[in-house]
Amino acid sequence: MDYLAKLPRVFQPESVVVIGASNNPDKLGYHVMKSLVQGGYPGRIYPINPNASELWDLPTFPSLDTVPGDVDLAIIVVPAQLVPGVLEQCHKKGVQGIVLITAGFREIEDPAGASLQERVREMADGWSLPIIGPNTFGFVNLTTTLNASFTPEFSLVPKGGVTLVSQSGGFCHLSAFRAMEENVAFAKIIGLGNRCNMDFSDILPYLADDPDTRVIGLYIEGMDDPRRLLDAAGQMRGRKPVIAYKAGRGETGDDASRFHTGSLAGRYEIYRGAFRQGGILEVGDTEELLDTAKALDSLPPLHGNKVAVLSSQAGPGMIACDICEACGLRLVEFSSRTQERINELLPPLAIRTNPVDMGPAWYSPRAIIGIMEAVIDDPNIDGVVFLAMYASANVALGGEMRKYWEERKPSTKPLVACFSAPSPIWTEDVKLMDRTKGMVFLPTPERAARTMGNLWRQTMLVRNRRQNG
Repeated sequence: MDYLAKLPRVFQPESVVVIGASNNPDKLGYHVMKSLVQGGYPGRIYPINPNASELWDLPTFPSLDTVPGDVDLAIIVVPAQLVPGVLEQCHKKGVQGIVLITAGFREIEDPAGASLQERVREMADGWSLPIIGPNTFGFVNLTTTLNASFTPEFSLVPKGGVTLVSQSGGFCHLSAFRAMEENVAFAKIIGLGNRCNMDFSDILPYLADDPDTRVIGLYIEGMDDPRRLLDAAGQMRGRKPVIAYKAGRGETGDDASRFHTGSLAGRYEIYRGAFRQGGILEVGDTEELLDTAKALDSLPPLHGNKVAVLSSQAGPGMIACDICEACGLRLVEFSSRTQERINELLPPLAIRTNPVDMGPAWYSPRAIIGIMEAVIDDPNIDGVVFLAMYASANVALGGEMRKYWEERKPSTKPLVACFSAPSPIWTEDVKLMDRTKGMVFLPTPERAARTMGNLWRQTMLVRNRRQNG
């Protein structure tokens, strides 16, 4: 069943009904309404509740058929046994898509739940009605200020080009709240839940053409047919990076997946092969997914594997070098012109070749910035890992670096930085530089270096795809 034509009106609706709306904080319908209203959704909101005339300062309707005009999206938060009847009302009303937050379907041990979900799927397929869920938190479209979830705080996530599609609502919450702390900027966050008739493979074609999405992140527990994901990724022809984090790799995780979203996690080796064939960049944990998505969204491509490591202290630089080399990156010699410039700025007691120990100059922001500028402009270097650990002697570095970065033209090479200092030292400076002009900041040298390695992995995936047609 092809729902692609309807998805723009699902994710960018002009009108939304909440079936099961409430003013009782103990009800999910209360939190859905709070998300829509306080999130600033600009379209029409129609609360449905037969026992109220007004909710959230909005006129309330006893049933869907009493709502005036067309309805694009219906958010359903009624008990599971009532869902088939509600779906029939949605079909008659001409609703374009459903967010089915209600639980009690394939994820429960009682086989009646799986039977009810199959009945719902058959009804929806017969009417070509896309359903996100059941057993989902919903979704949020940050570019249109639509928070179609039961978590109002999703509206606070930074807006950018990353779209996360996840089977787990908990993983979406974890990722969104980490994003607020680490300035990862999202376009959309979508919880598929039990994947009644909308799976990863159904969402990917829509996101491939979505102008607001530049990077796609997937959190996968299990799928009935991984081949469909491979085919969907292949059809994207490498137009946008796709990053995947596969959970449920062991037997315990497999059981947990079955009772969480009603699907078997399956053999991990099958997924790894599918990711490689589909040009999907696999990552191993939440941090790596967010770091890599942030970098791919904000940085220019890493065209080669020749990188430089610049560190204000030797230890963090050594850590970054180890990871860079393990990721297939090469720490190469600088051009003679660059090396001469570094020699002018650093005393002989420093390590002045790649990696550069800038410690002897940490009291001089001008010298450190001069080294960075020379290395970024070096034709032998494809990307830079830049590390600065605070000490009282280099307190001025953050402010001077920000002033320089504001005046500099955007970099054509990726620069992944780590500035570590007690808050509020450098905090505002880092915030103003992060995700601008070809630079991102990450919390540790390990994460900075690993992310640079993943930029190279993405470059290789794109090249392999082009070579293989």
